[in-house]
Amino acid sequence: MRLCRFRFNNQIAVGFYEDDRVVPLSSVARAQTMATQSTTVLPISETVLPFLPPDGEALEATKKLAEFMASDACELADNATLPLDKIELLVPIPRPNKLFLLAGNYAKHIEEGGGIAAERAETFPYVFMKPPITTLTDPGKPVRIPSVSPDHIDWELELAVVIGREAKGVSEADALNYVAGYTVINDISNRKFKPNPDRKERSKDSFFDWLHGKWHDSFCPCGPCVVTPDEIPDPQTLDMKLSVNGTVHQHASTSQQIFPVAAVIEFISSFVTLEAGDIISTGTAAGVGNTTETYLKPGDEVEASISGIGTLKSPVIAE
Repeated sequence: MRLCRFRFNNQIAVGFYEDDRVVPLSSVARAQTMATQSTTVLPISETVLPFLPPDGEALEATKKLAEFMASDACELADNATLPLDKIELLVPIPRPNKLFLLAGNYAKHIEEGGGIAAERAETFPYVFMKPPITTLTDPGKPVRIPSVSPDHIDWELELAVVIGREAKGVSEADALNYVAGYTVINDISNRKFKPNPDRKERSKDSFFDWLHGKWHDSFCPCGPCVVTPDEIPDPQTLDMKLSVNGTVHQHASTSQQIFPVAAVIEFISSFVTLEAGDIISTGTAAGVGNTTETYLKPGDEVEASISGIGTLKSPVIAE
């Protein structure tokens, strides 16, 4: 299933996401009632989490609705489906407790930045966090170029994992059983942010410059939907592509990750309790703008796509 969160007529709802339309769960439930004389009770929710595996309270009901929608018995009214241009897509998980991201999880991305990639056995995942409430940005909403440092804003297409149940100390072999689904993140980065340029340099300044450059408002577009693991049984086989103004800059596969999704979950859960709704973004591939000194500017249009999930579109504006 591909589930999305959207606003229509000032109401927030959850629906089945398709590339050109959304079918609200409530519309399918009404059609099912008309066809079968049975009633499906869905929770009132402004997040997709209750409808997702492994423990969503409405998971079974949602799966039955998906099966019914795919059947010949489903007859949707003309107004039961909503074209994408008539709705406002929203971040699928609006307020995750934790938003983790990985740095340096693709060898070619490390190398394009001048580094040397290490074998998995010789290193560990570099994990950092972004403030979720102010960085997560709805599909179609703008990335805002910060006025404090506007000239080196870059893109990073990433596969993101939504955690579906509490996980602490899980093994790599068991880790995917804790996944609710997958989505797309664009880890926008300010490559050369230097607070207080006249400062006295300290040994850790370059690290904090890098970290602060991840935290600007709007710097984590996310969406357009969450895809359940039954549709993506192996997250290491997904094609990734990012374009700016129609020019492709990143084209890679999640098979190129140094640490696969399951290993990342094992690592983080070894010392942090993961909770349902937490998001882990698993790093970017080669092709970022910093390599060629090509940076985002107001008026740009970014499209970040992952096979099986969809395309996350983000216009760029000045703050």
